[in-house]
Amino acid sequence: MAPKKSVKERAEKLRQEVNYHNYRYYVLDSPVISDAEYDRLMRELQQLEAAHPELVTPDSPTQRVGAPPAAGFAEVVHPAPMLSLANAFDREEFLAWYERVTRLLERAPFDMTCELKIDGLAVSLLYQDGALVTGATRGDGYKGEEITNNLRTIKTIPLRLLKPAPRLMEVRGEVYLAKEALNLLNQTRAAAGLPLFANPRNAAAGAVRQLDPSVTAQRRLDIFVYGVGHVEGNSIPGTQWELLAWLRELGFKTNPHSRPFRAPEEVLDYYTSWLERRHELPYETDGMVVKVDQLVYWDRLGVVGREPRYAIAYKWPATREITRLLDIGINVGRTGRLNPYAILQPVQVSGVTVKQATLHNEDYIRSKDIRVGDWVEVERAGEVIPQVVAPIKDRRDGTEREFHMPAQCPVCGGQVVRPPGEAFALCTNASCPAQFYERLVHFAQVMEMEGLGAQWCRAFIEAGMAKDVADLYLLRLEDLVKLERMGEKLASKVLANIQRSKSAPLSRLLFALGINHVGPVIAQLLADRFRNMETLMAVPTDEMEGLQGIGPEIAASLHGFFNEPRNRALIEKLRDLGVNMEEPVSAQAAAAGRLAGTLFCFTGTLAAMSRAGAEKRVKALGGLASDSVTRKTTHLVVGTEASDAKLQQAKKFGTTILDEQGFLELIGERRG
Repeated sequence: MAPKKSVKERAEKLRQEVNYHNYRYYVLDSPVISDAEYDRLMRELQQLEAAHPELVTPDSPTQRVGAPPAAGFAEVVHPAPMLSLANAFDREEFLAWYERVTRLLERAPFDMTCELKIDGLAVSLLYQDGALVTGATRGDGYKGEEITNNLRTIKTIPLRLLKPAPRLMEVRGEVYLAKEALNLLNQTRAAAGLPLFANPRNAAAGAVRQLDPSVTAQRRLDIFVYGVGHVEGNSIPGTQWELLAWLRELGFKTNPHSRPFRAPEEVLDYYTSWLERRHELPYETDGMVVKVDQLVYWDRLGVVGREPRYAIAYKWPATREITRLLDIGINVGRTGRLNPYAILQPVQVSGVTVKQATLHNEDYIRSKDIRVGDWVEVERAGEVIPQVVAPIKDRRDGTEREFHMPAQCPVCGGQVVRPPGEAFALCTNASCPAQFYERLVHFAQVMEMEGLGAQWCRAFIEAGMAKDVADLYLLRLEDLVKLERMGEKLASKVLANIQRSKSAPLSRLLFALGINHVGPVIAQLLADRFRNMETLMAVPTDEMEGLQGIGPEIAASLHGFFNEPRNRALIEKLRDLGVNMEEPVSAQAAAAGRLAGTLFCFTGTLAAMSRAGAEKRVKALGGLASDSVTRKTTHLVVGTEASDAKLQQAKKFGTTILDEQGFLELIGERRG
């Protein structure tokens, strides 16, 4: 029997009241009712929901803890990438960032917002119609792990927003564990004979990834939110400072020490003030984040790699200690990069036991004259990443040994090459076990093998069903159904999508192979130029270097990849299994190279796309883009609020000047 309308209304009223009082207590630290009154409200809501289970909603405060343990974490693709920040470690590096932004904004005045950089775990919170629907870890910035039930246990995360908000809104924040909470947790673990957590960040990261949300709830986690990602619906405030205030009104907890500033000297003074008293805070920080305040400038400034130009992390100075360098190991990364690392005599640095530290690359080791057996200075850069700073040469006794990068990969024995101009040596074997898991995931994603996610790639490797990417095309139904949670229906779908991927164009295959420096744009350029794999593999390095958009680094990378016998064998295996090795003639192929030989500059704001998007479109069509107008600039595209200085330079040099509509027509995207 359905509950009476009055019962349903009372339950909704109770949820609103309890959510509001949670906000007052946990976020504002300013309760307006007694604990006894709060308990009465919560008890009444629990009784109503127990009597009428159909009234229970995901945003009810009774649902913070209560989800069953998960069998594992699903993958979540972030609606907008969660980017990494560039770092500044001293005054000069911060001022260099400020001057760079000033130049890119063409001397337009801009304010800044400063926020303490919390040493925790970045998360994404997705709200739909005001209710929390998904919570995820940052992961690799593009996809993370779905930990919604765990994040629901954090009482400073609102399950329902207090005020109207955009229909769909992604909020970003930093989950952390206070120092006091860490001490209590370690006391409990010590009593139980468990290993202690070295720092709050490790404890917080472990807590949010517990399969049982009730364990997460016991860790007393907290959060500070600092911004939004993807938004659909209503508009958001126009500045970062106003955005923080708006988020507080919606029910989120923001850091109370954030401040707006106009001049870089004010930012430096604020940094110095916190540098002296940061240890007084009840939580760990590793620096200060400085952001351009006006959000309209963020899109205009764009992104370099995975780092936005509109913000920088100004880190606290690192703490240094001295210890012995016992050996230098080699880690082989996903792309085949050989990363040397220091194996150290354990030493405490900023409260963390450090046994290994980065040595960056071979040039770094040579320039610092770091030798195996040296006494070395070790620091935690930004109080996070351990690194060897320098050897103590006065303590040498003659037993120290120079380091030499191996000629063969220490994992698979494949040929190691160091492309010209590169700081890192590379294993050229695409089937190297150290690289293979990430390569397999990348191959499946790029070749659009729907249903074949990361967990299945790992399962195939562990079961011995995939030793190279070509083995995906040898999978059989009877083998797949033996895997845990792989039913016949899913297995049939996966196999069908794998077979369908055989017809993918050459450009997609080149990108899927994971060749260093060959992303989707370069892959398309190569496919359009050479049309088939056989022709591409036979191109000499010097001829490759002469192509528009292909420099010595990319040419050397291609040469190294195609000259590795195991890679050539892999390509032949793919060919024998029926994988397409040619690029079909298409409108896109015909268009590629349309802007070859051109150099574009953009000024002002475009309506149809961001400046970064416009530059990317130009490059995809064979052209180049620059931040300034020079004698080599062929086209200046003028948006609203354009720079008069750039216009004058363009007229002086006889540069072709286009408005946005003219640019869109030129690239074949006429709109309106």
